[in-house]
Amino acid sequence: MLRSLYDWTLSLASHPRALWALAFVAFLESSVFPIPPDALMIPMIIAMPRRAFTIAAVATIASVLGGLLGYAIGALAYEQIGQPILASLGKADAMIEFNQRFADLSFWPVLIAGLTPFPYKVITIMSGWTGLPLGTFIITSIVARAGRFFLVAGLLYYFGAPIRDFIEKRLGLMTVIFVVLLIGGFMAVRYL
Repeated sequence: MLRSLYDWTLSLASHPRALWALAFVAFLESSVFPIPPDALMIPMIIAMPRRAFTIAAVATIASVLGGLLGYAIGALAYEQIGQPILASLGKADAMIEFNQRFADLSFWPVLIAGLTPFPYKVITIMSGWTGLPLGTFIITSIVARAGRFFLVAGLLYYFGAPIRDFIEKRLGLMTVIFVVLLIGGFMAVRYL
């Protein structure tokens, strides 16, 4: 089922209203949809490299707006909607323990999930459930999602189709390494 959903998402890239489809996928991915917008962005940018940064901007705006829906689900309907979504992702058992840690970490979970392959919808729902300040959530979401989508757009714009394999297979790992180094740098500065 997931493969057919992925194939359907890819088919939207060639649609005349592909930007609207991307906005729809990016919006839903931030709260309920299992396929990341990158699956649609990559073929769109390869087909229209001159629009790479417009495509990234649409994905960013729609993803942050979708994140606000995820936040609202966590804040207003966690038991009815949020918990079943997280259970379908295999994250329900860890939610109580995660809730205690999440509040102490402030904006870091949102930044990390927004930049890495970690399912962003988990963090948007958790942000609402734990009561992360909405302003902190919005600003961090904008920075994280723009960072991720504009990085993909920039790589495809400057390197074209040959970089596609790297993005699809290794960009997630490289982003995780970058985030670990970023956090390590902040910790080193803090304790030196």
